[in-house]
Amino acid sequence: MNAESDGTPRGSRAPGFVRSSRTLHLCWRGGVFVVGLAVVAAGVAMLVLPGPGWLVIFAGLALWATEFAWAQRVTGWTKRQLRRWANRARRRVRERRHARNGRESGPEQADEEPAPASRSGA
Repeated sequence: MNAESDGTPRGSRAPGFVRSSRTLHLCWRGGVFVVGLAVVAAGVAMLVLPGPGWLVIFAGLALWATEFAWAQRVTGWTKRQLRRWANRARRRVRERRHARNGRESGPEQADEEPAPASRSGA
């Protein structure tokens, strides 16, 4: 799935008057890059210092995604991975709840891979 199929265009979301002048648009993109870099750098620092490091890194990436197509692709990939992770976590919680209540987990078991066959010397 790409941004065009979502209805959101890739590329710059700068105001029209900024896009009308090449020099102004390059300055705008440079400013967005510098501010995004500062936010991402602060997020990386917060990974070892107290603070919401990953949240700030994703905020910097979202800021870059307002101007750069590569950041929009990375943001889209990150959102898909987070949804996949959240769905997997919900499924595991549901399976544990069903197991605790004495019921089988149902169709979710079909998603799991079968246990590998044991290899014996015979």
